[in-house]
Amino acid sequence: MFNWFCRRYLEILGSIYLYNEHRGYTALDRVIEAVRRRAPEDRDFIATLEKHRADERRHYEMFRRWFLRRGVMPYAVDRTFGHIDRFVELMFGTTIDGLDTAQLIADDRLFERLCRVIALTERRGFRQVEILLRHPIVRSDATLIRIFRVIERDEPSHWAPYEGWLARRGRHVSSWWERRIDGFIHAELLFLKLPVLFLVPRLGRRAGWADDAEAEVRPQP
Repeated sequence: MFNWFCRRYLEILGSIYLYNEHRGYTALDRVIEAVRRRAPEDRDFIATLEKHRADERRHYEMFRRWFLRRGVMPYAVDRTFGHIDRFVELMFGTTIDGLDTAQLIADDRLFERLCRVIALTERRGFRQVEILLRHPIVRSDATLIRIFRVIERDEPSHWAPYEGWLARRGRHVSSWWERRIDGFIHAELLFLKLPVLFLVPRLGRRAGWADDAEAEVRPQP
C-alpha cells in the first residue's frame, strides 16, 4: 500500500510539472514575439528570454524521459493545475492562449503586469522546489532529485530578467495584492486541487505527449 501511495504521489507530481514546463516554454513564445516587436534593439533582454524558454523546454524533456523510464504515460492533467494559467486568468481575465499579443506590444501597463506575473511564478517555483528537495518521498527517487536540482539551479535566471526590466524603468517588481494572488493560487493547488486529484479512483493518463505536434527535434531518452 505504501509503495502504491509513493508511486502515485510521484507520478501525479511529475505530471503536474510536465504540464507546467510545457505550458511555460510554449507561452514564452508569445512573450518573446512581443518583446522582439516592442524593442528589437534590446538584444540582451531577448537573449535572456530565449534562455528561459530553452530551460523550460529542457525541464520538460527531463520529466518526459523520467516517465519513459518508468514505462507509463503521465496523468492527464490540464490547465486547472497550471500556476501560470491561473495567474494569467486572474490578472488578465483571459487564458494564456487568449492573450492579445498586439495589446501586450502596445500597452506598457499590460506588459509590465505580465512581467510581474512571470517573475512571481518563477520565484514560487523556486521555493516549491526547495521544499520538494527535502520531501522524503521525492528523495526516494534519485532521478527526480537530479531533475529538481537542475530546476533549482536554473530558476534564479528566470525571474531576474523580468524584474530587471521593470527595475530599469522604475516600476515595482510586485505589489502586495499580486503576491497575495500568487499565494492563493499556490494554496488552492496544494490544499484543494492536488488532494482531489490524488483521490480520483480512475485517473486517466495521456494518450500522447504534449509536444507530439511540435517541429523541434527531441533528444533521445
